Amino acid sequence: MSVVALNADRRRSLRRAGLSAAIAASLGGAALGATAALPAYAAEAAGPASFADIVDRVKGAVVSVKVTLADVAEDEDGPPLRHGGPVERFFKRFGLPLPDEDGRRLDPPHDRETAQGSGFFISADGYVVTNNHVVEHASAVTVTTDGGRTLPAKVIGVDPKTDLALLKVEGASFPSVPFAAKPPRVGDWVIAVGNPFGLGGTVTAGIVSARGRDIGSGPYDDFIQIDAPVNHGNSGGPTFNNAGEVVGVNTAIFSPSGGSVGIGFAIAADVVQDVVEQLKAHGSVARGWLGVEIQPVTPDLADDLGVKPDTGALVAKESADSPAALAGVKVGDVIASVDGATVASPRDLARRIAALGPKKSVALKLTRDRKEQDITVKLGAMPAEATLAEAKPSPEPTHASPADLASLGLGLEPGDGGVKIVSVDADSPASARGLSVGDVITDAGGKAVARPVEVSQALEEAKSAGRKSVLLRVKTDQSMRFVALPVRRAS
Repeated sequence: MSVVALNADRRRSLRRAGLSAAIAASLGGAALGATAALPAYAAEAAGPASFADIVDRVKGAVVSVKVTLADVAEDEDGPPLRHGGPVERFFKRFGLPLPDEDGRRLDPPHDRETAQGSGFFISADGYVVTNNHVVEHASAVTVTTDGGRTLPAKVIGVDPKTDLALLKVEGASFPSVPFAAKPPRVGDWVIAVGNPFGLGGTVTAGIVSARGRDIGSGPYDDFIQIDAPVNHGNSGGPTFNNAGEVVGVNTAIFSPSGGSVGIGFAIAADVVQDVVEQLKAHGSVARGWLGVEIQPVTPDLADDLGVKPDTGALVAKESADSPAALAGVKVGDVIASVDGATVASPRDLARRIAALGPKKSVALKLTRDRKEQDITVKLGAMPAEATLAEAKPSPEPTHASPADLASLGLGLEPGDGGVKIVSVDADSPASARGLSVGDVITDAGGKAVARPVEVSQALEEAKSAGRKSVLLRVKTDQSMRFVALPVRRAS
């Protein structure tokens, strides 16, 4: 199975299997059968006997988007898959086939001259929403209306992080569609309209299967999952509710073959509106930035941190001179709330901070050393690239691996900026928690470590304190995370 982009109807290749840079799909909703006494909301959600009246109202606003591609070396279906990255983790989680060893996509790249997708007018003066991956690398863009008119379009702005783009067509009195004021519920009917395989004006219907899906495509994943059939070329097209309002923008499918199997993903309307407003005003999106790497608070980590599991966001790394560092946020802090609103997860925190925008002062409640603290942070503007932390000096060499660590299936030696893992037993607690050969332990039990014996000492201190595990801070490539390693191996 694979995650598949829906922008393809390229002139030289109608469909490609494997990972596509863009992810495209749409939404659906479930019918409620007639019962003797349905509540009012259920009657509304049950759906009409026919969607024809809704389609007649909205189809004029849906367009086909055709793109002439610039001369690029890469295949426009997507960038190479980075081993260890979020999309690879998504593949592994669902047992999907991985690409070849050099991290490339499953199919070899080859040149293409054109691409097609979908879009829709959001205003009478010619603003069109589509996916970023549809117009990425474009040298020219045209839209074809439901009535058959082909018009040149200008790219006003793009936002790769949410895979959205805003186009402008010169003219007036274009038919347009509104965004829904409230999100759909799981089970609601939805209608997808778009340009699958270049067959413009195609309508499909289904239900909303799930909400809040994270498919590993970016830091702000919050997709609506639908079962309305969508395919290549549906990218950027709208999904409507029963009132003819846009509830999402089709962007991805989950498929074993590249075609629809009833698992599609759409960007939620509230996210689209926020991004489009900024693209229209500035041509780009400015997001708030704390300057920290964060991770979930798992049950084993929560025990060491003295907080509730599965809530909040654990700070694993901070950028020098970042807003968080300047305000006093430290590695090991658990951020519990933002402006009084509880943080449910790292993804929740990332979305909240990004939505607030730069220069906004926010109140963070966090837990440090099992005590609550309040800190006010003035957010910065998210940089184009993450700032990497400077490497720590290499420690003095020593090659002893303490017996107690070996008994846990973990072999260590001094490394660059900490203690390097040189062996991990496949059936050990260390392996079960994701530790791998080449990882570097920088801190153990809240203290920086340079020698294996210091990790061993932290382990003994945790035992003496009656704790079940010792908290390790681990560096993998340029990423940092915390791992709770049990203080003894299960017998």
